[in-house]
Amino acid sequence: MARRIEPVCRLCRREGIKLFLKGIRCTGDKCAIERRNQPPGQHGRRRPKLSDYGLQLREKQKTKRIYGMSEAQFRVFFERASRAPGATGEKLVELLERRLDNVVYRLHWVSSRSEARQFVLHRNVTVNGRRVNVPSFLVRVGDKIEVHKADPIVKRVKAMLETLQDRPLAEWFRLEAESMLAEVIRLPKKTDAGLPVEESLIVELYSK
Repeated sequence: MARRIEPVCRLCRREGIKLFLKGIRCTGDKCAIERRNQPPGQHGRRRPKLSDYGLQLREKQKTKRIYGMSEAQFRVFFERASRAPGATGEKLVELLERRLDNVVYRLHWVSSRSEARQFVLHRNVTVNGRRVNVPSFLVRVGDKIEVHKADPIVKRVKAMLETLQDRPLAEWFRLEAESMLAEVIRLPKKTDAGLPVEESLIVELYSK
């Protein structure tokens, strides 16, 4: 996940949809889309009609920004998806969902993917009993992901689980809430991700 230093609410306004880059803030009245749903900049009131290339580019940009990736990182994942058997777009979504930072986010241990990146980098997560600090680490079926048993971390995660208890859990996990241990029971599908993007347009863009 690439480090962001610019105001992330501008990214949501640019795409015209909620990308949920600031966690819980995105669900309240302070969300930039709720307050000012127009592109940033002095000409923001106008949303020009996009060409075919423009539509493809916007879908790629939305996906990159949702997962917090740079162009180089995203290209690596696309190339890997293109070499895998099956539909490239669906394989791309599967690979993105399997990233460890995304898994931590999907388990509701944190409120956003950027927070999940820091959570992983600070070695607060173990996979199959080993501490992993690589956000792009890909989980596999049967992997067991667990919060490192340190009191401040455990309290923080339990508080977040209580805050986000109304959000549905991804169906490709089995989660033991009390012990904060999750197991990957199957690979994620496009429907599990629930992304507001059309991945086929990304494939068309990179195929040119």
